[in-house]
Formats: sequence, C-alpha cells, structure tokens
Amino acid sequence: MDSGTHFVMGIALGGLALADPVVANHSMTFTAVMAGTIIGSQAPDVDTVLKLRNNAIYIRHHRGITHSLPAVAIWPILITIVLSLILQDVNVLHLWLWTFLAVALHVFVDIFNAYGTQAIRPFSRKWVALGVINTFDPIIFTLHCVGIVLWAFGTNPVWTFSIMYVVIVIYYILRFAVQKAVKNAVHHTIQDEEYVIVAPTMRFFHWRIAAKSKTHYYVGRAYGRTVNIYDKFEIKPLPKTALVDAAMKDPNLAAFVSFSPMYRWEISELENGLIEVRLIDLRYRSDNRYPFVAVAHLNDANDIITSYTGWIFTEDKLQKKLQIGASN
Repeated sequence: MDSGTHFVMGIALGGLALADPVVANHSMTFTAVMAGTIIGSQAPDVDTVLKLRNNAIYIRHHRGITHSLPAVAIWPILITIVLSLILQDVNVLHLWLWTFLAVALHVFVDIFNAYGTQAIRPFSRKWVALGVINTFDPIIFTLHCVGIVLWAFGTNPVWTFSIMYVVIVIYYILRFAVQKAVKNAVHHTIQDEEYVIVAPTMRFFHWRIAAKSKTHYYVGRAYGRTVNIYDKFEIKPLPKTALVDAAMKDPNLAAFVSFSPMYRWEISELENGLIEVRLIDLRYRSDNRYPFVAVAHLNDANDIITSYTGWIFTEDKLQKKLQIGASN
C-alpha cells in the first residue's frame, strides 16, 4: 500500500489498542503505543530511500529484506527500545505487542498488491503478490479516514475501528471474487493461456490483464466479465548474442528482469551508431503506451554507454534520462 494508507492504518491500530486494558488505563503507555503503531506502520518502507541511489537498486530491493520474516521480528524490537527510552514508565511488553501488530499488518496488506513483497524471506526470494488491491485503494483509505474523524468527534475507537475492519475484510473477499470472475473470463476469451496476471485499478470492476500462451502475449482490460484484448505480441526468445549477453548483465536490465514476469524486447540501431536493447513490461499498459521499461545503449564493442530502468511516460523523457546516464 502507499505511505498515506499505511499512516492512517497506524492511527487506526493505535485506536484499536484501547481495547487492551493496560493501554487504555495508562496514558503514557497509550502515547507510546500510538507512536509505535504509526512508526511501525511505516518502518518496512524505509527502503524507499534506495531511490536516492538509482532505480535499479530500488527495484531489486524495495519490499525485500525490510519486509522479510526476520524484519517483521526486528522492527518492533528496535522501535520498542527507542520509544521506551524516550517515554519513561511505559509497559514495554504491550508496547512491543502493538508495534509488532503494526509492522506485521504493513507486510500482510502489501501481499495483496500487484507489486507484492518478498515476505517469506529467508526461506524464499519469491515475490508474493495476490494482486487484488491497488497500491492506493480509495475505499480502504477513505474508510480509515472516516473512522479517524468519527473518533475525533467522540465515538468509541474500539467499536469504530472493529466495524471498519469487518467492512474491509468483506471488501477484500469481494475483490477476490471479482478477480476470480475476471480470470475465468480471460480463460474463455483466450482459451489457450498458460499464465495470467490480473491486476486491479482504481475502479472496482476495472482490471488490467496480461496473459501468456505458448505462442503469444496478450494485453488488455476487463470490466467485470467483459474482456477487451488491446495488444497481441508473438513470443520471441531473446537472441543469444554477445551484444544481448552484455546488455542483460547491465544492472538496470538485470533489475528489470528480476522484477518483471512478463515482458517483450526490441533491438534497434540508432542514428549515432549505437545499438539499443529495450525491455518492455506488459503489465502496465497506459494510454497506448507501456511506461515501465529498461533500456541499454551499446557500442560496436558491446560496451554499455548508457542505460535506464523505470517509469517513463514519454519518449523525450526517456532520452533525457539516457543522456544523463551517458554523461555520468
């Protein structure tokens, strides 16, 4: 989920903590727990700072080790230690418990996004992505905001947020039901598909579709049980050449491949004599474009001159990014 949603979830969990008599009857412990749930709801996303280095490192590691099983155990301990030193005379056990719930809830809800997490590390580096909830879901965010406002106006936070979470659970169940219906509709439309990615959008009944058969990739949208296929690409394996081998070893392209389960490629000769290798993620079609790409420019000696990976919505911006990379 996005940072704003995680933030309001932290506040809601802090309000729900008043169901705990130790928290409800000790103001300093409640203050510490509220701080712990808010900080804990944000802590796993500390790896966002990797964007300051470059997109390749960010793509490889975001929602990786910071969302792993060891991290879920370590974050609450660190936060509890710091808060117990700052705020004296708090119940450390209950502070840790609610902070742990905040961290665990953060990682748990991220699993339901299309992006997913490496939540079962160190046992596996596999990305766990159920793809039923958009990274920002306006319904979930709004429900939390309404609950917080009602609490501010005097309603019982335990009952308010308990009811809210029951509604959200029902909402998740409905999302799974709609996703299943969309997958069945894709099967009836394509029939020979081997692999289907169904990803949510901001609209409840609108879903992005990327599917793979033995011979083709299909990209489209679904509205309920109605499936529209916009693009169909023949599957062609990457050429086994020295140029391609050199390009795929580039950190930007390697990071892209580690993240994208369905992409196509293009190789072209540029006016300046360089060769461009471009990988195009098929999951994110937007306005007739595929904005998530990885691009490398190589010379005749198969040296990488410049490369880039990330979200680019115009070709001009991509070329500017590549020029910056070449100058560095």
